Amino acid sequence: MKARDILLASLVGVGVWQATVWVTGAPHFILPSPGRVALAAFDSRVLIAENAWITAVEVALGLLIGTFLGVVTAIQLALSKTAERLMLPILVFTQSVPVFALAPLLTLWFGYGMASKIAMAVLIIYFPVTSAFHDGLTRIDRGYRDLSHAMAAGKYHFMRHVQIPNALPSLGSGLKLAAVYAPIGAVIGEWVGASKGLGYLMLLANGRAKIDLMFASLIVLACLTVILHVAVGALAARLTRYAQGVET
Repeated sequence: MKARDILLASLVGVGVWQATVWVTGAPHFILPSPGRVALAAFDSRVLIAENAWITAVEVALGLLIGTFLGVVTAIQLALSKTAERLMLPILVFTQSVPVFALAPLLTLWFGYGMASKIAMAVLIIYFPVTSAFHDGLTRIDRGYRDLSHAMAAGKYHFMRHVQIPNALPSLGSGLKLAAVYAPIGAVIGEWVGASKGLGYLMLLANGRAKIDLMFASLIVLACLTVILHVAVGALAARLTRYAQGVET
């Protein structure tokens, strides 16, 4: 995703937004214009920045912890057929439970602070990272396995030198999905119960009929998500290039 493409898409989006306001004649407390939202963002820049920082920290920590747990789980599943047979169906089954429904429980268990929001972000990205990396670890060319057996290489040696490098592009794909999902998890947690964060600020602005501030908070959240996705996309590209270098 290039900066030029992001800028062009943003300009088109703002243009459609402003045109919708003009055509529908919607009052500003229903659909504020981009100018009103920009003015609200400037007037409340300190408040928005403080809450955006909280959400950014929650998302970053959730992404790091969820990625670590997902990578460890995927490696364990790939190393042990018993663990794969026992744990993989359980992981799939857990996805039948809406993660959003767990937010009140997480708030009850971890409190109204950052811990419950980080836990929510971890839960929502754990399965995509685990699933993507596990697929990469298990999709190994038969020739590599035959060569490994011929050279009497152990499974840990094969995992380190063949499976993990081969699975890095898949891990990158999982991380790009996680970068989009993590902010959703954090904000859902803030909606359920919080005193800080962009999700909390959106609810507060909505309750006080400050719709322009709510839109400003939402746009800042979208910008954070795009920045995170671009950064993780760059990391994924590096992982792919590294994997290609190892294979050659």
